[in-house]
Amino acid sequence: METEIPALLRAREMIAPERFTFHSSRMRMKHVTKEELAAMDADSDRCALELSDARVDVMGYACLVAIMAMGLGYHRQSQARLHGITVANGNPAPVVTSAGALVDGLKAIGAKRIALVAPYMKPLTELVVSYIRNEGIEVSDWRALEIPDNLAVAAHDPMNLPEIVKGMKTDDVDVVVVSACVQMPSLPAVSMVEAMTGKPVLTAAIATTWQMLQALDLNRRVPGGGTLLSGAY
Repeated sequence: METEIPALLRAREMIAPERFTFHSSRMRMKHVTKEELAAMDADSDRCALELSDARVDVMGYACLVAIMAMGLGYHRQSQARLHGITVANGNPAPVVTSAGALVDGLKAIGAKRIALVAPYMKPLTELVVSYIRNEGIEVSDWRALEIPDNLAVAAHDPMNLPEIVKGMKTDDVDVVVVSACVQMPSLPAVSMVEAMTGKPVLTAAIATTWQMLQALDLNRRVPGGGTLLSGAY
């Protein structure tokens, strides 16, 4: 969240007049387990309140799996609750989640079938796959990299992703999601995987950036942001 989304918005600053500042409040989590994710999500109200004090224009909830592990469709409930906190604090701000952004971004492109790569352990990845399927999008192939430590997820080399995707069945999908996690870096691999597969490539960070720009009513064209940030959606 704090590396790739600012990188995308900085790239947009090269072609558009708007300038951005970034403000963070952290929910604690060290190991990507269902128990730690639930505790982390419970802390999101505090974060929304703190960021609301800064009178920000949009908030992004960064952890995709924390939302998807809380139950099908939970991103809608989370976004509404956190927005309500900003309203009650007198500084209303739209709230987007990486979980909701990924779903909405896939639908904007018109994806019916996808292939997906996630850093999580298999049981958590299965929750992510079920969540996306519940939104009407078939996940025809997926890979769980099974990295339990959250810092190790951030340290994963994005240039491993093209080789991982090569081992997947992508000929019958509409979109390849090379990172269903804002923590796992992927931007350097996006254009390579798009060229390799001939398919649109999406990541959680790209989708979150797209939905943040949408909430701000700004043009959604970002160099290096793949198909979703081409300006066509």
